[in-house]
Amino acid sequence: MRGTRREVVVVDFGGQYAHLIARRVRELGFYARVVGYDSLSLRDLEGAGALILSGGPHSVYEEGAPMPDTRVIRRAIDSGLAVLGICYGHQLLSRMLGGEVRRGEKGEYGSSTLEVVADDVIFRGTPRLQRVWMSHRDVVERAPPGSRVLARTSVSRIAAFRLVGARVYGLQFHPEVRHTEYGSTILRNFLVEVAELEPSWRPEELVGEIVRRIRDRYRGGNVLVAASGGVDSTTAAYLVKMAIGAEPIHLVVIDTGLLRRGEAGWAQRTLKSLGFKHVHLVDAAEEFLDALRGVDDPEEKRRAIAEVYFRVLEREAERLEREYGEFRYLVQGTIYPDRIESGRAGRSSDRIKSHHNVTLPERLRLEVIEPLADFYKDEVRRIARALGLPGEVVERHPFPGPGLAVRVVGEVTREKLEIVRRATEIVEEELRRAGLYGQLWQAFPVLLPVKTTGVKGDARSYEYAIAIRAVVSEDAMTAEFAKLPWDVLERIASRIVNEVEGVNRVLYDVTNKPPATIEFE
Repeated sequence: MRGTRREVVVVDFGGQYAHLIARRVRELGFYARVVGYDSLSLRDLEGAGALILSGGPHSVYEEGAPMPDTRVIRRAIDSGLAVLGICYGHQLLSRMLGGEVRRGEKGEYGSSTLEVVADDVIFRGTPRLQRVWMSHRDVVERAPPGSRVLARTSVSRIAAFRLVGARVYGLQFHPEVRHTEYGSTILRNFLVEVAELEPSWRPEELVGEIVRRIRDRYRGGNVLVAASGGVDSTTAAYLVKMAIGAEPIHLVVIDTGLLRRGEAGWAQRTLKSLGFKHVHLVDAAEEFLDALRGVDDPEEKRRAIAEVYFRVLEREAERLEREYGEFRYLVQGTIYPDRIESGRAGRSSDRIKSHHNVTLPERLRLEVIEPLADFYKDEVRRIARALGLPGEVVERHPFPGPGLAVRVVGEVTREKLEIVRRATEIVEEELRRAGLYGQLWQAFPVLLPVKTTGVKGDARSYEYAIAIRAVVSEDAMTAEFAKLPWDVLERIASRIVNEVEGVNRVLYDVTNKPPATIEFE
């Protein structure tokens, strides 16, 4: 989507919030693109309407701290581009412009009260005292020459500043986090009042452009899609079908034996109902279970599953090629965070996603088509709704690539898979019955590697414990545990211990992300 509008460039300094900033900006109606600090160049300023420097876990005064080409930032400032530094970006701007940053006497983490001490357009429509989200130890001790302090907290004397005569701001707090009371208002003020941008980003209106690009790129030959029935792969495949028709597209659904009950068959039926002519179901459950025998480390499980998945898909692709002729393309449901992570060598990224995005096309020697590579999950759902895809596809909860294997903590066995599979049915049934399923980002049971003493039928039992995980989120970058009604939790627990053989205890996980991840493994 680059070059089609004045974009907001978000510079990522390795913190957990860069994508959250970009998502929040897009949510407000402006196109945002994430750029790694070490790849920021003058070219990124071409067509840019604003530059936002993200937070990060480092100190700007440390040797080896993430440091972009400061000439690019100075060029942005000198050219009159609107620049906003958040947390680490706030400190980086301060130091670069002649201010002083030092380690604070104590950290400031979580909710804090911000006092606005000077009138400025960026705080327009917000009160003098407001709640903001902080996550820092370092502080700006002295603001840059020629700047004006706009806000403070009890810990940060300079919690916000503006460079007078320029469109440059620094915020120590995180306006992109929902816990910041007026965060969206502050971001909107920066984008509209300071950067003078007009909201025009509506991903659902880009369907025609996406289809046109696919059609222009397609040069004949068959197309392979590794399909799951999830919203990403289904939407990607549907867009390709709109561009080139159904005949050359072959969707492969692999039953890994690690799926929810009946899921592979459901995916095949759903995809056929959407007009796909060639939907191939491959039963490879035995291969996956064999590969997982004796494996209890989460990363080893992921690697084993990925290797078998690639092998099965390669084998099926070879079979299809013998029957239908040459395959030239591989369609993937890669979304924006996947693409950015897979391109950031040396930084933390999800290994399985990186493996799928990079290794799979190389092994299959196919040209990759990624129709959704510029979009976040919520934007993919907006596109899917615009395409008229079924609600059960659009609203389906995210499901991990390794399937139920990462919801069985420790070694995976048939018995354990059946326990978590049946418990999953109960959790989803009760949440749907209560009208809560669509309000949650994810909800699922996890089989714990412990047995506990209980009483069943007046006899002692010694059986497994299950943890229920239900979270509310907008993007999976952060998540809060869901405050489910007690009567719903009670019904879920009662049904599991009575209907699932081998379980006598149900626990509820009340941990947010961070510090915990959504999945247990």
